[in-house]
Amino acid sequence: MAKGRKIGSIFSMENPKSIVSEAFRTLRTNIQYSNIDRSVKTIVVTSSKMGEGKSTVSANLAYSIAESGKSVLIIDCDLRKPVIHKIYRISNLSGLTNVIIGESKLSDEIKIVNGRDNLHILTSGPIPPNPAEILGSNRMKDLLEFVKESYDTIILDSPPIGLVTDSAILSTIADGTILVLDAGETEVDLAVHAKELLEQVNAKILGVVLNKIPTKGNKYYNYSYYQYDQYYGEDEVENSKKRKRK
Repeated sequence: MAKGRKIGSIFSMENPKSIVSEAFRTLRTNIQYSNIDRSVKTIVVTSSKMGEGKSTVSANLAYSIAESGKSVLIIDCDLRKPVIHKIYRISNLSGLTNVIIGESKLSDEIKIVNGRDNLHILTSGPIPPNPAEILGSNRMKDLLEFVKESYDTIILDSPPIGLVTDSAILSTIADGTILVLDAGETEVDLAVHAKELLEQVNAKILGVVLNKIPTKGNKYYNYSYYQYDQYYGEDEVENSKKRKRK
């Protein structure tokens, strides 16, 4: 984990009456009404860059949906810098990667959140050398089709789409995608670029979550410039910069 990177919290569980918890319930409702004609069961959550809180959004959205009585599975598909297991404070010695390569059975890797029997977690497992290939494999597609039979909603926490292709790959096989942006930090051009990357693969964009909105002051529209953090390696960051300049 990069130095100084903060671990998110399950606000919906720790303080269910807070403004943040209510915001996640509103997000849950909006997703339910996002497509009347087609059910949205598999949802990719991504961001434009690191540090925007997409894993915190994934974890809280999953908990909020489970609160409504639906069965939920959250899968940590960030096979580069997984965080979900730290947010929920569970082990990540094995998980998704072990299931995909046939080392473990899915039933052995599913973890149940304490106090919420209808919320299950599949952690990332060991970090592989080829994340994009694993996420784009037929075994990954088959896994998603299989779990759709057992869960009402599957949340796929994925890497920032502005840096690597993993989220774009997942968006082609999921029912919808949510883009998380930092309301006070994300550069507008980068947000537009992230949306364009999703559109290039014909992703069904359910909407944008503006995270970290100040509750005081007038910083809501203060989008400042930033530089890429070395989150996934120099080569991948440089390739992302080149795509942005085109």
